[in-house]
Amino acid sequence: MNLQTHIPFSKETNNLIDYNSKIILLGSCFSENIGKKFRYLKFQSVQNPFGILFHPKAIETIIKNAINKKKYTKKDVFFLNERWQSFEAHSQLSYSSKEEIIQQLDKASISTNKSLKSSTHIIITLGTSWVYRLKESGLAVANCHKVPQDKFQKELLSITEIIESITVMISLIKEINPTTNFIFTVSPVRHIKDGFIENQQSKAHLITALHQVIKSHENSFYFPCYEIMMDELRDYRFYKEDMIHPNNSAINYIWEKFSENWFSNEALQIMQQIKKIQRNLEHKPFNSESLSYKEFIKSTEQKIKQLQEKFTHIFF
Repeated sequence: MNLQTHIPFSKETNNLIDYNSKIILLGSCFSENIGKKFRYLKFQSVQNPFGILFHPKAIETIIKNAINKKKYTKKDVFFLNERWQSFEAHSQLSYSSKEEIIQQLDKASISTNKSLKSSTHIIITLGTSWVYRLKESGLAVANCHKVPQDKFQKELLSITEIIESITVMISLIKEINPTTNFIFTVSPVRHIKDGFIENQQSKAHLITALHQVIKSHENSFYFPCYEIMMDELRDYRFYKEDMIHPNNSAINYIWEKFSENWFSNEALQIMQQIKKIQRNLEHKPFNSESLSYKEFIKSTEQKIKQLQEKFTHIFF
């Protein structure tokens, strides 16, 4: 008896990710979870230099500024709650010094520019269509940073606005990197603070816009992590205690689906080797002076050396 519905996949025959691929992940907090997997398995990846970005306008802004090599100044930051912040970045890029935050924003922009130019795969995860516009400037901020709500105008991006935003992202990146591949996803994290119905409307706008864009752009793809969570994993046992965020079981399941669909056969084999090495390195012996443990360490070091001879970017 089949007690689960499955979303059908046909493995991409071209554009697959391998250990020579260079990946940049941008977007909502779900990209953070997937980014951890890429790092653990020693892929060449860069993840959210400006921190978590929830909506397409925030991602468009940092892409545009990075490609245009924007230099940040004191006009781009403000002081609140004893920290310097920027409306273009997540609160994890907040600092006690104005000079430091400007320096770090410039560093993030340079990192983003470099990664966009060299990437083979750009994974963009969209979380919501709801944005908060700063009344003073009209900027759709990446994060409100606990600024009083009366300073913002909350609005739902239309499908047309989202299409325009995603199209700008693709066009700008293709000017500096015409052969890269775009993999778009919609975060399975529900933004229920906006309201249950409002969250569904928000996700629907994102999904509709993405599919319209992908149809008209070469090397642009959609990975259905939202649909997997909502359908294949249709059970609260796959959520954290807040009943909103996917738990580790769900993240691992979606990662497996992504791996099956997007990784080359060679990459899948190397991933297994790296998993074994990582488990070996995490192993805590009963007796670190025993002969068997020393042989275990020597064998692990030899496996690492063999990998590094083939892939110089891999370090443990």
